[in-house]
Amino acid sequence: MKNTWILLVTGLVMPVWGITLHRRDNPAVVQMDIQRKDVLDPVARDRARKRSTVSQALVNEETLYFCEVTLGTPEQSVRLVLDTGSSDLWTNTPNSTLCASPKNVCADSGTYDPSSSSSWSFVNSDFNITYADGSGAAGNYVADTLTIGGTTIKDFQFGLGFSSGSSEGVLGIGYPANEVQVGRNGDSAYANLPKAMVNKGIIQSNAYSLWLNDLDANTGSILFGGVNTKKYHGTLQTVPIQKVDGQYSEFIIALTQVSLTNSSSENTYSSSLIPVGVLLDSGSSLTYLPDALVQEIYDDLGVSYEPDSGIGYIDCSMADEDIALSYTFSSPTINVSIKELIIDAGDLFFRNGKRACIFGIVPAGSSTAVLGDTFLRSAYVVYDLANNEISLASTNFNTTENDILEIGTGPDSVPGATAVSNPVTTAPVGGAAARIGGPTGGSGLHGSASVTGNIAIPRATAMPKHLAVGLAGVGALLAL
Repeated sequence: MKNTWILLVTGLVMPVWGITLHRRDNPAVVQMDIQRKDVLDPVARDRARKRSTVSQALVNEETLYFCEVTLGTPEQSVRLVLDTGSSDLWTNTPNSTLCASPKNVCADSGTYDPSSSSSWSFVNSDFNITYADGSGAAGNYVADTLTIGGTTIKDFQFGLGFSSGSSEGVLGIGYPANEVQVGRNGDSAYANLPKAMVNKGIIQSNAYSLWLNDLDANTGSILFGGVNTKKYHGTLQTVPIQKVDGQYSEFIIALTQVSLTNSSSENTYSSSLIPVGVLLDSGSSLTYLPDALVQEIYDDLGVSYEPDSGIGYIDCSMADEDIALSYTFSSPTINVSIKELIIDAGDLFFRNGKRACIFGIVPAGSSTAVLGDTFLRSAYVVYDLANNEISLASTNFNTTENDILEIGTGPDSVPGATAVSNPVTTAPVGGAAARIGGPTGGSGLHGSASVTGNIAIPRATAMPKHLAVGLAGVGALLAL
């Protein structure tokens, strides 16, 4: 059966006047409006103008978030997965082993051809990334003109995939220490996108905020160098980022409590695995938590685990229940409605005839716990790379209002943010980096949650293809 697939294409481009922290005269931000277009049959799809802020609209394809950028002279448009879990921008070349195939799988995402650009230059042949599911891309590092959100950066370094396992390129915006040429070859870091914006004087500080909006929304936005006070409720609270192997390389913070709540009660999970270090990763469709904790959540909600796919399935009607999962990080608590955790799987049913949906939390196995998009939609997150801090507040869903404040330089530079007193600064972290692939090791789930064969899956799709894209196609990087 064919399912409806949401695809968003660029529409109107509209400048939005913002207000900086110091209310400077006429600071400019750049914001793109996006139109929605319905595209059928996902099964056929293979797995500002001043020193202020830059805003980029994101495309919600149900499980991943994309943004449109251009590369080269003249401009070549490419669609990239926004990924806070990696640090390199890379895209396919049209004659790559994947994109040159007769299936034309790269048509939607676009490609970059350096021979068609008058402004490109060769950097080195060190580009080689590997995803935790075994896929990856290899080729050259090149430099060319990048335009994003109406802002242009010349001589920007990025990866060019001549051989890849994904039709989708990636816009990695993590720490430079997590770049491929650093992790694989021990080379010096280059200025990736946030750092390049600082170096070019486009923004003041290496920091940005992310607003994904809810599961039903078509768009979200990322704001480089600023925060939008209309996109969250309450006060931004700031917690420290943990070091990994003695350095800041990933957005890992301490998750100190998880609770299940409804209108009349609250159940706080007492797993011995909490506190736990969790990675905030927009390139991960789902949330990956310690197995024992996931087991308890599955038991409480009646989630059925299918080990072959590494996915939990839940009765779709549970989306109507007044239930939420609450995540606490020393002080700030983000409540995630169960509606935001239930993803339509199309023509999928339990044997009792009830519709089965994908549950947005799965076991991490031996890997790092990850708070992916099924968490991040409910949180407004400020990633402050300059000060190695994360500021969080609850998302204000579906608002069209804007009040943009510029992030300045130095400590305490995120406007309106309050540092948490006595935060947990270190917590155990799993053995592998974030990944788009499902759990890389065997899950520890057992008992009632492990119910292989309890789901009747249509013969045409052993796994919903749009989720397969999110799980194995692109996104979070494991740089080896």
